[in-house]
Amino acid sequence: MFHTQKTGRKRVVVSTEENVLASLDLRHGEIFWRHVLGPNDVIDGIDALGKYAVTLSSGGSILRAWNLPDGQMVWESSLQGPKHSKSLLLTNFKIEKDNVALVFSNGHLHAVSGIDGEVLWKKDFEAESLEVQKIIQPPGSDLVYVVGIGASSQFEVFQINARNGQLLKHESAPISGGLSGEVSLVSSETLGALDSTGSNLITISFHDGKISFQQTPISNLVEESYGPAVLVPSSVAGIFAIKVNAITIFIRVTGEGKLEVVEKITNETAVSDALSISEGQQAFALVQNAGSEIHLTVKMAHDWDVNLLKEHIRMDQPRGLVSKVFINNYVRTDRSHGFRALIVMEDHSLLLLQQGEIVWSREDGLASIIDVTTAELPVEKDGVSVAKVEHNLFEWLKGHLLKLKGTLMLASPEDIAAIQSIRLKSSEKSKMTRDHNGFRKLLIVLTSAKKLFALHTGDGRIVWSHLLQSLHKSEVCQQPIGLNLYQWQVPHHHAMDENPSVLVVGRCGPSLGAPGVLSFVDAYTGKELSSSSLVHSVAQVIPLPFTDSTEQRVHLLIDADQHAHLYPKTPEAIGIFQREFSNIYWYSVEDDNGIIKGHALKSKCTGEAVDEFCFDTRELWSIVFPSESEKIIATVTRKLNEVVHTQAKVIADHDVMYKYISRNALFVATVAPKASGEIGSVTPEESWLVAYVIDTVTGRILHRVTHHGSQGPVQAVFSENWVVYHYFNLRAHRYEMSVIEIYDQSRADNKDVLKLVLGKHNLTSPVSSYSRPEIITKSQSYFFPHSVKAIAVTSTAKGITSKQLLIGTIGDQVLALDKRFLDPRRSVNPTQAEKEEGIIPLTDSLPIIPQSYVTHALRVEGLRGIVTVPAKLESTTLFFAHGVDLFLTQLAPSRTFTQWKFPIPTSPPLHHNPSHSTPHFQLPPPSPPPPPLSSANLQELFHIAEVQLSTGSQSEQLAALQLLDRSLVPNPPSDPICPPELMRGIVSNLKNKAGVKAATKILLALCLAEGNRHVAVEAGAVGAVVEVVTELEGAAAERALAALELMCTVPEGAAEVRSHALAVPVMVSVMGRLAGRGREYAISVISVIYGGGCVRGVSGEEEEEEEEMVPAPPEEVARAVVLALQGECTARGRRKGAQLLKTLQEYGRLDLTQDGNEGF
Repeated sequence: MFHTQKTGRKRVVVSTEENVLASLDLRHGEIFWRHVLGPNDVIDGIDALGKYAVTLSSGGSILRAWNLPDGQMVWESSLQGPKHSKSLLLTNFKIEKDNVALVFSNGHLHAVSGIDGEVLWKKDFEAESLEVQKIIQPPGSDLVYVVGIGASSQFEVFQINARNGQLLKHESAPISGGLSGEVSLVSSETLGALDSTGSNLITISFHDGKISFQQTPISNLVEESYGPAVLVPSSVAGIFAIKVNAITIFIRVTGEGKLEVVEKITNETAVSDALSISEGQQAFALVQNAGSEIHLTVKMAHDWDVNLLKEHIRMDQPRGLVSKVFINNYVRTDRSHGFRALIVMEDHSLLLLQQGEIVWSREDGLASIIDVTTAELPVEKDGVSVAKVEHNLFEWLKGHLLKLKGTLMLASPEDIAAIQSIRLKSSEKSKMTRDHNGFRKLLIVLTSAKKLFALHTGDGRIVWSHLLQSLHKSEVCQQPIGLNLYQWQVPHHHAMDENPSVLVVGRCGPSLGAPGVLSFVDAYTGKELSSSSLVHSVAQVIPLPFTDSTEQRVHLLIDADQHAHLYPKTPEAIGIFQREFSNIYWYSVEDDNGIIKGHALKSKCTGEAVDEFCFDTRELWSIVFPSESEKIIATVTRKLNEVVHTQAKVIADHDVMYKYISRNALFVATVAPKASGEIGSVTPEESWLVAYVIDTVTGRILHRVTHHGSQGPVQAVFSENWVVYHYFNLRAHRYEMSVIEIYDQSRADNKDVLKLVLGKHNLTSPVSSYSRPEIITKSQSYFFPHSVKAIAVTSTAKGITSKQLLIGTIGDQVLALDKRFLDPRRSVNPTQAEKEEGIIPLTDSLPIIPQSYVTHALRVEGLRGIVTVPAKLESTTLFFAHGVDLFLTQLAPSRTFTQWKFPIPTSPPLHHNPSHSTPHFQLPPPSPPPPPLSSANLQELFHIAEVQLSTGSQSEQLAALQLLDRSLVPNPPSDPICPPELMRGIVSNLKNKAGVKAATKILLALCLAEGNRHVAVEAGAVGAVVEVVTELEGAAAERALAALELMCTVPEGAAEVRSHALAVPVMVSVMGRLAGRGREYAISVISVIYGGGCVRGVSGEEEEEEEEMVPAPPEEVARAVVLALQGECTARGRRKGAQLLKTLQEYGRLDLTQDGNEGF
């Protein structure tokens, strides 16, 4: 609906299939205002009503008026009725000064006032059994015609007084054979239609209430017409269109009712509705697809031979066929009529055409994403030409020319905008290469329009887009649909030479038995490498954990007949597959039948067609839920690529619980059949919800719990050994979230940490799903105040970081909830040991902290999915939410313990202890770090800081530390070496409470260079760290210990720490107090003190030491190391501790055969 009044900005109001109503600027396509209606509030029609825009939605039950300038809703009218029927909206009628909307819905015709939405009158058609086709209001008349098909194929015409709803006349006539599909309005008293066979045209006239039919065989109008015809929707006076054999035929209806073919168009054609351009004159638009061009023609309705406009527009990219076209006119300066056309393409993009050009375009297909995967960006190569990096030499030269014009102040506003765009694209976060932290990636998304997009995570721009030709509608594939995206080829060994690719799976129809379609797309360029139309269907896709020599991942496709098909179809793939043949299992869920089945491979397919890549399957087990008591409403399993850091969980009493980690675990939720409807549709006594955890290899039910008086919908997430699910409690009238954690009791003998660190345990023994598991479960339920649309969990590179639940609420925001709040071990009064472990006191409801919303004040309208992607930094994950809007940010569930602003390729990463940290609320990502200082600037900086630290006041010294922090920490220098006097000033501030935080940062940044480690040792940094580290907390303590470990990699540093009297007791104390990285560094320093031999630095270098080993440690030191290894410690810390214990045992310095440790 165009809104182009003389005053104000020109706009167009649009509605979408995602139930969005929006006002767009006609100049730039920007959104003025927007409303997203609910998923069940489908928009049936939109039109202008005076100064308002009106929408009819919810099956014709709700009529709303919206103020055009600001989008505020003016009024809402409910048009409820007992009978569902077709919804029609007519708004070109006026009673006195009131613009009236005529609405047919729910078996009634309503007249609604445009002033306040009041229903002026209502006419009931329920008793007529009428299927209404059109509401017709002749121009300048107070009459309204309601026409449709009644019982026994009777064509019914009702003549109604539009002012009061009085029925004036009712006529009916039988239609032999009935009608097919919709009817087309030719004039106020004539309709065009097709008979039930689609081979005859029927013109229906009802002049003066008399109904007459005229039937014309299509073969009389079109030679060699094969197959049924289809009526093309249009509302052009005197003309209607049909499509036969991909040919669009325009037919004029003369005054005598005769049919006359005016034009036949072989190209795909879209027709607009008629537009009134002057009194008694109407125009309409035809848009034809012709390869890479579209042809726009505007014709007069009463004179087909007159073309008001004829333009050829070259498309900027393949967008498929034109789906719809809407036109609007304006008056040029020479008083002639100009036209603009708004067209909707097959890929759901929206384009405005004017004066032979595309004025703007919108990729609204991104509002209907159905699947998401990721791809790493290319590795940055040395020696690549500038032209190749910029993709195009001309673009590179153009960019430099624009920058030159900007420097000389000769740039126009358009040039300035282009310069800003170039600068944005050349910024660090939007580079098209991988970054050190793994933040820059490509999000590959598949939309419901069968179009692929690659989105850059740095700035959200579209890198490429591709409309899949393999899923294009054709004679072979009439109803193509896209299903899923999978990573097909992910080069690791050949990352410099080969591009990754993705697999798109689709099928030719909505049924499971429809033939499948595969498409392989280059993830960097969007080029469709190959495609395949399958002879079999695709009911299930199973990515297998195997790759061939080209790093293509092996996939198993299961068809509707339960045959398995292997891809890629290569001898190498079949060889890999045969080796793992007996270890491949999968399951299938039949929601409607309430059956879950387990499957395995049997043998090669037997049949007429010999295919060595096809395999018969066998059913291993099945679980049938009684249809009278249970209905499956949700199933969820773990992510295939989820990384689990450790299988052991150390609890407060230093006991060890082993997580039941299985990729074959499936969570299933069922409800009572009566409770499968909307909330409140059943009483608590008639409803229940049952949660199952099932092993999909054996079909064994591992756990079952019943929630009486509860019902769905259920949203759930499965991670590691726990599952969290959300549902509604009818008894409490509140939503609830429950958690189930599963632990493996069969490993109870593996709780001795010495066995773990010395490798003498049975954790490497084979684990089989067929051995009956000894498991225990812990569960708990909590009230939750919101309805939930989606739940996901954060994922990181190594799985070390604590988990956060990402909960998409009914308000289209995403809440980050620490998993600790859903710990089933929470109690009302936790012990001191449990508090130290991080157990939160039990409350009946989960907290909603406003700062925990990762979307901040924004809403992801129409939220449908949440995706998390691990970055290279262990502390950070990328979070992507999609719906009508798209949202991406970085999350750090355990704070950014590894997200230093400088690269540490040879330094141990630091982090806070997640079990002792408070919940972290995500802030917007920090700004890019400053560029590194030059050597001359560094020398000047060192000199200024040295003067201030040696002679300045306390405030001046703090200012100097802050200056060094900002300058050195983002880009640690390797040259020049720090002056000794400056290093002494930094070391002295380690004992200054106000300056210790900055001093530890600076010391660690400087010690990354080996030359500075010698200077630091000479300045007394070793002794200073040993003396102050017990007073430091959190990150400051970890940084100080990391710097101390680096100083121990030089001979004088190792000697200094060995000779310090407090080094041993301080490191033992710190090792017991800290966790994670802090504990790792303390163990490493103790290894230097007692290990002897060589000292292995963080870079992996080995330096021979000539000092003799110090005397053997007291027994309590060894016990402290063992105790530390029982708690939370990194993998590197465990290796260091295990190496130390083995060395001490080898040299006879520690007796491990005491206290029940015999046998080592």
